[in-house]
Amino acid sequence: MKFTKIVAALAISGLVFVSCKKEEDKNLANIKNIETEAPKAHVAIAAENVQTASFEIEGMTCAMGCAKTIEKELSSLDGVEKATVDFDKKTATVVFDKTVQNSESLTKVVQETGDGKTYKVSNFKS
Repeated sequence: MKFTKIVAALAISGLVFVSCKKEEDKNLANIKNIETEAPKAHVAIAAENVQTASFEIEGMTCAMGCAKTIEKELSSLDGVEKATVDFDKKTATVVFDKTVQNSESLTKVVQETGDGKTYKVSNFKS
């Protein structure tokens, strides 16, 4: 009877170990795919179309989660050459192609990065 319990316990633990490993491998594969995606190449902006905008962002609670996420979203837009978000000053500065982006589209991206209510853009200056 004791031998049967040991065999059953080993069989169950072996199944659990193997099934968890496969799930972990799938997750690791997804992470590796995300990490290996090539960053989007930015097209050079004609000098006459370069515009710099700065604005305040209210609602950020952390530098890595909020500020970096907003910065990444802005940087990934077509026509954006550079975007920086300063968590301490609660400001963002974006260098963009004025023929591709505008203040409304940049504001919309920032506000949609959260749930639509978390981040508010104010004092937009071009």
